[in-house]
Amino acid sequence: MHFKTYLYLSAIFLFFASCDKVITLPIKDNESQVVIEASITDQSGPYFVKLSRSINLNEANLYPIIENGTIIISDNTGIKDTLNYLSEGIYKTKLIRGVSGRTYFLEVNVDGKKYKAQSTMPYKVNLDSLRVNIFPINGNNQYSIIPFYNDPLELGNSYRFIQKINDTLDNNYNIFNDNLNNGKINRRPLNNGNKDIVVKFLDIVSVEMQCISTSAHLFYYTLSQQDGAGPGGGTAPSNPPNNITGGALGLFSAYTTQTKVIQIPIY
Repeated sequence: MHFKTYLYLSAIFLFFASCDKVITLPIKDNESQVVIEASITDQSGPYFVKLSRSINLNEANLYPIIENGTIIISDNTGIKDTLNYLSEGIYKTKLIRGVSGRTYFLEVNVDGKKYKAQSTMPYKVNLDSLRVNIFPINGNNQYSIIPFYNDPLELGNSYRFIQKINDTLDNNYNIFNDNLNNGKINRRPLNNGNKDIVVKFLDIVSVEMQCISTSAHLFYYTLSQQDGAGPGGGTAPSNPPNNITGGALGLFSAYTTQTKVIQIPIY
């Protein structure tokens, strides 16, 4: 680069660096999309589906509900269930039962447009117990919970763990699979809360273990990678991949569930 060119570019840089004008970038409104939150478990029904619509980034977090949808859930044994509308965008099943190994089919019709999804409920992997993991930091004991379970020899099992500390939900995502510990006993601890909620001695901690499908694992894992997204906080947020065709957001998940509770002892 010639010296004169260097001086010219330096002058331009200094000129713009001295400007204090705030530039507001226009944000294009997103097209509102149907949001489907649907699940079936191995517990006794009924099961519920929620329909709503997405909103723009600059709107308040009040998601418009959908009251005029038609929802049918069927399975690979021939059972077909048309859901009843309750309120607040919630629809309820009447006939369908959640059974491990069965495949479930969801069909949603909103304003003449159809959305479809399917999910096969995995077989349950037994949650044997909860163990307390202790690690000292600066002379103080910190605690986390280890869900003990024996992963099956077959590769491809996925898990989601939901932790409550003294009945307060821990919003951390705990999404496991067996890529690294296939066929072994799990000794991986759950994420230990956050700055607002941590596990302390005498706390009562409940852990729900869900055996989920591969598509559900991808959905929740993507959300976990975007948690805290933004300036200095991870990847740029985007809609996670799901198993719903037709352009809707959300997820249809068939999963098994079990819960155990433990109290943190004084050491």
